[in-house]
Amino acid sequence: MQAEAKEKLSSADAEVLLRCLPKRIQEALITRAAEIEYPVEAVLEMAIASFLDTEAIGFADCKPGRGQ
Repeated sequence: MQAEAKEKLSSADAEVLLRCLPKRIQEALITRAAEIEYPVEAVLEMAIASFLDTEAIGFADCKPGRGQ
């Protein structure tokens, strides 16, 4: 079975990822999403993308190694 490449996280994928994180990080991501009125999957995507590439807004913009 081959994994499908996606440009964005689905809400179901975000829920799975959130459950794998420590409670304080889950709460921080959910709080931030509420503050900026974005879906939590978008906030999670932005957090991961910005970790990989400081110039990325989301996965589609991410070029790992560029920002480091």
